[in-house]
Amino acid sequence: MKLLIAAGATQKFVYMKALSDAVSRLGVECKLVKESEYAAGFPSKNILEWFSNKKFKKLISEFKPDAVFVDRQSHFGLESIKAGIPLFVYLRGHFWLEQEWAKKTIYKDPIMKTVIDLRAKTAEKCFRDSTAILPITKYLEGVVKEHYPNKPTDILSEGMDASLWYPQEGMNLKHPCVGLLQYSNWWGKTKEMMILPKVLEALPHVTFYWVGGGGAYQEKILSLLEKYDNFKFLGRLQYPDQVRQYLTEIDVYALVTGLDTLGVTVLEASLMKKPVVATDAAAIPEVIKNGITGYTAKEGDAVDLVEKLTILLNDKKIASEMSIAGYEFVKSNFSWDKMATDLLSVINKHLNKVK
Repeated sequence: MKLLIAAGATQKFVYMKALSDAVSRLGVECKLVKESEYAAGFPSKNILEWFSNKKFKKLISEFKPDAVFVDRQSHFGLESIKAGIPLFVYLRGHFWLEQEWAKKTIYKDPIMKTVIDLRAKTAEKCFRDSTAILPITKYLEGVVKEHYPNKPTDILSEGMDASLWYPQEGMNLKHPCVGLLQYSNWWGKTKEMMILPKVLEALPHVTFYWVGGGGAYQEKILSLLEKYDNFKFLGRLQYPDQVRQYLTEIDVYALVTGLDTLGVTVLEASLMKKPVVATDAAAIPEVIKNGITGYTAKEGDAVDLVEKLTILLNDKKIASEMSIAGYEFVKSNFSWDKMATDLLSVINKHLNKVK
């Protein structure tokens, strides 16, 4: 079998490279490309790209893939469908909520709203006419079924490179401390941080560090939290080196989110053998086995979050046991080799149905 992987989001290219390498190690001929270099289409800034697909046709003619795997719903997917090649669409995020939030927040301009709508139409065609949609979690699979109840779906968990996550000195924090690592660009996710004032007040002896921020809601959250002496905002850190130093130094990792389709930072903290606690929103219960690999706290419940943090900060035995269990769970279930094996199994299953 020949598999063509088209990477969409620039920041995710390194992930698709890791997947491509893992697929190749399994003996499958695999080619990785950047989708924008072969099929851009409207509303690309380059008008000539709206009408020409010569590079895409040349790519297909020369490589002759049996299947195409894309991590973004765009013109590359549409061209694959037109060419009659089975298309497998990887879905990491809640596409429909992201569209809604984008139009309400960062893209209020009428022109940009139109662009968002056009991109949404392209995405919907990819979803509708694909061979299968591969959501990253069971939670996201449920979302897909709400929109496409008859579309074949298979869960495909994201891979993680465990070798990147090892102890690295370089950062000094005040202890005991809790580390947060999350952005603030989507209100649906960020709004859960509004419970943190109650948490800070309940744990005045614990310092809370926030890494990430940015986006439309950073200042809104900081205006609530910066008045507390036990809160520190560190902004963006270089990935992965400074993030690794940060995770090395913290005592407990917390993800305080209103919606998360995977919780990659929980996986990274677990690979660093840190005790973790996160709100039980969306897919979080799929990456934390409550009471075994970490704790989940009820969404919107500051008291529950405080109780779980207190246990992990005070009971070193429980914290250590959960850290080890979390590490083993992530290493076993979220490797690139496992993702590659699962992906090929899914593709072969659907290709065999066609024969």
